[in-house]
Amino acid sequence: MLSLAERLGHPADTRLVIINADDLGLCQAANSGVYESLRLGLATSATLMVPCPWARAAAADHSGEDIGVHLTLNAELDSYRWGPITHAPSLLDGDGGFPRTVTDLWDHADLDEVRRECRAQIERAILWGFDVTHLDSHMGALQLRPEFFDIYLDLAVEFALPIRLSGASTQKAIGFPFRDLATEEGVVFPDHFVHVGGVGSRRALEAALFDLRPGVTELYVHPATDTPELRALDPQWPARVDDLHLVCHDSRVAAMIERSGAVRIGYRELRELQRADAT
Repeated sequence: MLSLAERLGHPADTRLVIINADDLGLCQAANSGVYESLRLGLATSATLMVPCPWARAAAADHSGEDIGVHLTLNAELDSYRWGPITHAPSLLDGDGGFPRTVTDLWDHADLDEVRRECRAQIERAILWGFDVTHLDSHMGALQLRPEFFDIYLDLAVEFALPIRLSGASTQKAIGFPFRDLATEEGVVFPDHFVHVGGVGSRRALEAALFDLRPGVTELYVHPATDTPELRALDPQWPARVDDLHLVCHDSRVAAMIERSGAVRIGYRELRELQRADAT
């Protein structure tokens, strides 16, 4: 059976890297940081938080970049809130938005409302003009519970989109064979995924680039420009600003990629492979 690298037209031992910029639409600072990372930096794809206040502005500034949908069912910040775009009472925490934690979401969400909300987020991104390239899940909410993962996978099949999944070594700990299920449905996903706890990817990204394995590895960052808005809404703002510097202004990272022999790709290549395989 051909490896993912071979199916993408590369030798089996090729190291392919996706650098995804998360949280487009979160705020103006995130929009400017993500687009700078895509247009001038090392990022090769990004994902849009459709329910967030600055998502429509991100759509207005879009010019064909590789953008997926960051399916969003949580609003983790204390004073900066966003909520569902559908009528979904079970997805509200009583404080003006989505639940702050995934545990709260899992405990109270109606699955029909989750499915309707996630589909609406994808459809709105398409309506706004995005050529949606993939799906991922904000805070992993759709990836870590089987009943939520079923929705995630169904939408990937319905819209013929690849998805972000955690690595094969996590299947046992999480407790169900999500990667096997995705493969059975013909959904494409990277071979390797480098998890970052919270915001701030410098250490994880640099460590991963020292030890890249053959196949497709997804790395991700949360780039944002340093603005009063960002400082006011997110206590972790320095990490977001550092992520922007990491992928746009730190020459060591580009040198590390070059030394590793890695080839940067986006999710659009995975999407086209998935759709070609389905025909």
